[in-house]
Amino acid sequence: MASGLPKQYLPLAGVPMLVHTVEALLVEPRLSSVSVVLAPDDADYEAAGCALRLQVHGARVRVVRCGGDTRAASVRNGLRALAGSVAADDWVLVHDAARPCLPPSALARLIDTLLDDPVGGLLAMPVADTLKRGGADGRVVDTPSREGLWAAQTPQMFRCAPLLAALDAAVEAAARPGGAPATDEAQAIEAGGASPRLVRGDPRNLKVTWPADIALAEGFLRHLMDTQ
Repeated sequence: MASGLPKQYLPLAGVPMLVHTVEALLVEPRLSSVSVVLAPDDADYEAAGCALRLQVHGARVRVVRCGGDTRAASVRNGLRALAGSVAADDWVLVHDAARPCLPPSALARLIDTLLDDPVGGLLAMPVADTLKRGGADGRVVDTPSREGLWAAQTPQMFRCAPLLAALDAAVEAAARPGGAPATDEAQAIEAGGASPRLVRGDPRNLKVTWPADIALAEGFLRHLMDTQ
């Protein structure tokens, strides 16, 4: 992002991105609380004004300073921090702080679809673009078929105990020689032999990655606020 500030704290329409992300979840009354997983030494949460802005939500927002070196480790540590306050079969949703434009309709659709599902699943969008596989020389190697391909989004929704067990296994596997980290919760669940359900997401639920995404996200946020 060409910024000295972690992207989740960059301002969107004058408000830190993370605040928009948390409040996008809080509009859903079926979510009892949102846990913000931070690195133990993260000083930007308070400095950016997130703590002050989110304090109006009281106990529905909690901060746990147990972030790890990878997404899988951070989510695993966050689930462990919830021990004692959630049951093994409670649903948990994992959302990326860099997805501040989650529409309420997409969040509700995810929950409605998965409440009775034996595995859980994730928001995702069918791949529409033609895909190219590149080589080390920067040239096209081939054009893989996009049939059946989906681009994963968040939130991803699974029951607490199975997700924690899957992430424990994923972190252990990544620590072995030649191991690679699971890039999302669904991949960790898949490694255990289960098949998460794909729930159609929303193109507005973008992951802010490049500087140009800031203006795009601000446009989506304005549209969402105008339609609520």
